[in-house]
Amino acid sequence: MSTFRRRIEIVSSGQTDSGEVRAALEDDFHHFRVCLRHEHGVLSQITGQALRFPYSACPQAIEPLQALSGMALSPIAHSVTRQTDARQQCTHLLDLAGLAVAAALRPAQLRRYDIQVPLRVEGRTRAMLQLNGKQLLEWRISGAIIEGPEPFAGVNIREGMARWALNTLTPELAEAALLLRRCTMISIGKTQNLDGQIHASSTDRCYTQQTVRAPQALRMVGSTWDIASNEALCASDQQWLHECTSATR
Repeated sequence: MSTFRRRIEIVSSGQTDSGEVRAALEDDFHHFRVCLRHEHGVLSQITGQALRFPYSACPQAIEPLQALSGMALSPIAHSVTRQTDARQQCTHLLDLAGLAVAAALRPAQLRRYDIQVPLRVEGRTRAMLQLNGKQLLEWRISGAIIEGPEPFAGVNIREGMARWALNTLTPELAEAALLLRRCTMISIGKTQNLDGQIHASSTDRCYTQQTVRAPQALRMVGSTWDIASNEALCASDQQWLHECTSATR
């Protein structure tokens, strides 16, 4: 259990007037899918699937995604957090929906993010992100602080990073940076005995961890996998993903 791994694949039909985007996310803890349709610059329909998840309440978080219906498309994935309260959503479904919203404005394409965060040694790790097989980001991290390289040196991944990234970086680099930030934070779960939990913690940080439902959100024992390589991730999503482009031809 030495490295946390995540893969995200996004397929867009690339139609500007109306079209479809499908996105899949799989990592050591999660496996989700989101499909959205858009018309005339507006998100008209969104659906989700929960294939592997840490708590029994997680699939119920698909329904709150409907809060995004009717939003204007944006090239900024983080824009979904202005449309809905992220604390009432599944963090990972909402992230995936944001990536799909941004992809809807791009030409038809396959976009694949591969992320690796090795187990921390004395509080330090080196987090890496590839986009379509090419290294895009590699951070040296100590605790919550990115030590380098520039322009990330000194940035705190737990406080104010989203605002900094959106104001400082290009939209596409900010998208990647916020993905890597998310994975760097949740990778710490690899060091914990999550199956020792009975139910979710009442942190109020996401849909399942809301105090009103956390005690009933039972731990899905065995849902954490130790992924050997990114190549194994999203393998079962390929047919579903590529039905996006064939369905809109």
